[in-house]
Amino acid sequence: MIKWFCRLILKIWGFKVTGPDPEIVPKKMYAVYPHTSNWDFPLGILLKGGMPINVNYVAKDSLFKFPYGWLFRWLGGIPVDRKKSTNFVDAMVELYNKYDRLAFAIAPEGTRKRVRKFKSGFYYIALKAKVPIILVKFDFGNKVVDYSEPFYPTGVYSEDLKFIINHFRGTQGKNPELACQWEDEVLD
Repeated sequence: MIKWFCRLILKIWGFKVTGPDPEIVPKKMYAVYPHTSNWDFPLGILLKGGMPINVNYVAKDSLFKFPYGWLFRWLGGIPVDRKKSTNFVDAMVELYNKYDRLAFAIAPEGTRKRVRKFKSGFYYIALKAKVPIILVKFDFGNKVVDYSEPFYPTGVYSEDLKFIINHFRGTQGKNPELACQWEDEVLD
């Protein structure tokens, strides 16, 4: 029933899903781009229920307070205190090592605001946990959600980042003016 309902809403909204089935890989990191709007969350939840895929997400801890905290946890959310200095990467790697099947969706920008570069946490989590990254385009311009083939980080961040950025080029977020504008030195 949930699968049918989510697929119906995606169809009414006009979105189609392309790319390989990401569920063939038991552990993975979804890098979702661009993150420019609160509408990215309902789109992700509809995909989770409609495909269906097993995925968790991390979000700022203020979202998990009363009265909606229970809902965000039920939808797979894990709160992160962004004011605390903790080793987030190592904590996430421990979670991957603990489970046979696990997936997290992370926005490489780390925020809905316009930034000039990606945060590297998603990359280093995948590298240290030895899990592939699946690049996910939330393309509101073409009403497409596209899943890439699993990509295993090589450990050469600058080269892998060029590959990731080139994959995401041309993807239009809900608010295109807020999409990450990569620094030129990253691409040299």
